[in-house]
Amino acid sequence: MFNFDEAHQKGREVMDGMLKSYAEVSKVFQAIASEAAEYSKKSYQDGVAHAEALSSVKSPEAFLDLNMAYLRASYEGAIAGMSRIGDMYVDLARTAYKPFEAPVVRKAAAKATAPAPAPVQTPVETPAVSAA
Repeated sequence: MFNFDEAHQKGREVMDGMLKSYAEVSKVFQAIASEAAEYSKKSYQDGVAHAEALSSVKSPEAFLDLNMAYLRASYEGAIAGMSRIGDMYVDLARTAYKPFEAPVVRKAAAKATAPAPAPVQTPVETPAVSAA
């Protein structure tokens, strides 16, 4: 028989879980946006500083050395920044999956402990043996 109180309780649990999940996911999105903004700001400032340094260079060798140092530093900074943001997206996926984790585990545990259904046996017809 359908129990309305139980259905109401389950619905409330699901709604509470969803609201907590949305709050946590929005925090992770804000952290990702903040990290991206910080990286963009730092990258811009480094580019401006590099352009100023290039304007004061007198020899082609110094120009190339300064340019290579800037390219190396900006590449390493980009890789580090993207790694941090990638880790944040992994955390986002874990946070988004968290509300679904408990019901899936409960369902799997219930399925594992449930008795297996009895196999259905079909009658086997034996051919008539003729005596010759």
